[in-house]
Amino acid sequence: METKQLNLQAAELKFVGEEMVFSGYASVFGGVDAYGDTIDPKAYDQTLEARTRPVRLRWNHFGEIIGKWLDITVDGKGLVATGQLTPGHSKAVDVYASLKHGAIDGLSIGYIPRLVEELGSGKRLLKQIDLIEISVVEEPADLGAKIESVKSALDACQSLKEIESLLRDAARFSKADATALVSRIKRLALGDQVVKNDPEERLLQFLQEQNLKSIFERV
Repeated sequence: METKQLNLQAAELKFVGEEMVFSGYASVFGGVDAYGDTIDPKAYDQTLEARTRPVRLRWNHFGEIIGKWLDITVDGKGLVATGQLTPGHSKAVDVYASLKHGAIDGLSIGYIPRLVEELGSGKRLLKQIDLIEISVVEEPADLGAKIESVKSALDACQSLKEIESLLRDAARFSKADATALVSRIKRLALGDQVVKNDPEERLLQFLQEQNLKSIFERV
């Protein structure tokens, strides 16, 4: 799964009533974003028409489900989402307060690109997107510097324990999830289910199989 973030100003966030309902743009069409991508105006048509599961409303992609999206549509500018944060949910209440105060940066989509046209020089036209979730996020709109530091930190890791710490601190895995992931990597590395090559390649192979490798490649 890849992610793409939009800051609060670009999201044009609006608040509706007192029931923690808000709406805004989760994604916009046209132009070239900080990731080198351009989103086609028809990119979301199929995923919105053929959905069998709801698009989740999460905190920071890998965090808790903090509410539900009431409506997701497309207009001439982009993907418009109206959501309600869960009343009484402690994290949802905190997120709502931070959104209204402008203390966090905006919305971000989690998606799988299904049809991509390579434009050269690292640029892509996303022509069809499978929308997985839309998160309220605290990170800056441009993740380049942060992800570069994560990739450098991964190169410097000398043990599975250091990788576990990296997953927790840089990739925002919970301690339990990071420990479980590293434990599974260790079991696979000692078994016959992976190619017997160097430890980094085994790690990257496993992350790729689990659709987690993109955490370290979102530039």
